Amino acid sequence: MICACIHRAMSGNVATVMALHTSAKIGRNEPCPCGSGKKYKHCCLPGYAPSIDHVWARQHEESDRLTREITRFALRKFGDRIYEAWQDFNMCEAPKPMEEAADERQIFMPYFLFQWNPDARRTAARRQGGVVARWYMLEKSKQLTAMERMFLEQATTQPLSFYEVVRNEPGERMSVWDVLIGGEAEVIERSGSRNLRPGDLLFAQIWHQPELAVFGSSAPLCIPPDKKIEVIELRKTLKKKIAKQNRDLAPHDLLRYADLIRATYLDIRDRLFAPPVLCNTDGDPLLFHTLTFRVESAEAAFDALAPLAVGRSREELLDDAELGDDGKLRKVDIDWIKEGNRKFKTWDNTILGHFKISEGRAIAEVNSENRAKRLRKEIEKRLGVLAVHESTRAQTLEEMRNNAPQEAEDAEPHEAEMEAMLRDPEVRKQLQAVMQKQVESWIHQKIPALGELTPMQAVRDPDGKEMVEALLLQWERHDERDISPNQIRPDIGAIRRLLNLPSPEA
Repeated sequence: MICACIHRAMSGNVATVMALHTSAKIGRNEPCPCGSGKKYKHCCLPGYAPSIDHVWARQHEESDRLTREITRFALRKFGDRIYEAWQDFNMCEAPKPMEEAADERQIFMPYFLFQWNPDARRTAARRQGGVVARWYMLEKSKQLTAMERMFLEQATTQPLSFYEVVRNEPGERMSVWDVLIGGEAEVIERSGSRNLRPGDLLFAQIWHQPELAVFGSSAPLCIPPDKKIEVIELRKTLKKKIAKQNRDLAPHDLLRYADLIRATYLDIRDRLFAPPVLCNTDGDPLLFHTLTFRVESAEAAFDALAPLAVGRSREELLDDAELGDDGKLRKVDIDWIKEGNRKFKTWDNTILGHFKISEGRAIAEVNSENRAKRLRKEIEKRLGVLAVHESTRAQTLEEMRNNAPQEAEDAEPHEAEMEAMLRDPEVRKQLQAVMQKQVESWIHQKIPALGELTPMQAVRDPDGKEMVEALLLQWERHDERDISPNQIRPDIGAIRRLLNLPSPEA
């Protein structure tokens, strides 16, 4: 709750969770769970059982006051070390400035108040709670109420974990599953639940109280389903660390390896906000190269380079060529083609580049630095002294777009033509069948995220099965973004059936 109040101050979002064991008995002389500070027998016991909302509201009021006090204490006693704590939290000597990461304070401030230990690497201090909280409890020990002690005890001893949203009633409640150690909790969440869907992941801490369990702290980031693969890999790593003990992972393991768990969150966070790296089918980053050569003649260049168009006959390549009045070749365009595709096994061939050959000049275009180096060697080997390299120009995708403004105008007729084709039921049916065949071949492709296993191989293992399901869910999410009319979408349900996986609704 203390951390939840910090959430409210930072982001306007407070989450509450119904306890897994709400049948726990409350002693007559124990503090009332509604947070009034009175004994249970003098408060809610005589007249009625308090509602979840009532209990939460009273506890929130109490924790809000305590939050303000411990934050003032922290700034007074440790304010000059807050940047040191920010470095430790981010596991980085030069993290993004705090003022540029306002949302991240939502998870950092609870860390600073309740988990941060500057000497944790040399001692067992982490298990005793953070240095700020321990100093506060020592100084205020005689003034703390039972409710305040409970809040502080939970804040300093409960681990952070990754929780998957299982069910959600936007604006009301949701059920979450602890991906690392298992266990489901029903969450009453008024604000954050509006933007969460089943399959989303949260990095959070849960407090267990007599009538409630609450999100003590929660990162501001909604983690997409496919990132569950990294959490499962973390779970496998943690299990290996306790393998000799022949038991399941437990909450105290998450406390012991809190830095490793936070490092996984930071890796996911940083990758989600990093700009995407676009690659070709060889896995090379996209960088468009234009190579220009001076050649003796178009015919000589064509004769030497035509064999690079694997699978195409000389006659096919010359179909659209331009010939002079004397019958000699003046202009021709050919593709650099290889058989098959390493990434897409159903492809018969892959176009690696393109040549434009004319009298006195040959221009080659490829989309990566590696292909540019390979192609230059091929051209110089095949043409020898008949070709002289004049220049190589490299452009990023953004630079290409800026240098070719006419593309937008050229694309409009093409898009209109495609839309007209897709309105034809027969064309749609044929294109759908081709797409579905390619999509279903995915189950036999080696996937790096699955440790170079194919999905068909991965689902034989429980962890691998979870990973494949996460990838399929993210695939469906991606397809939802395109709401164009007559859009062709793959049937992901067919892939699930091929892999013998249940549908998400099952």
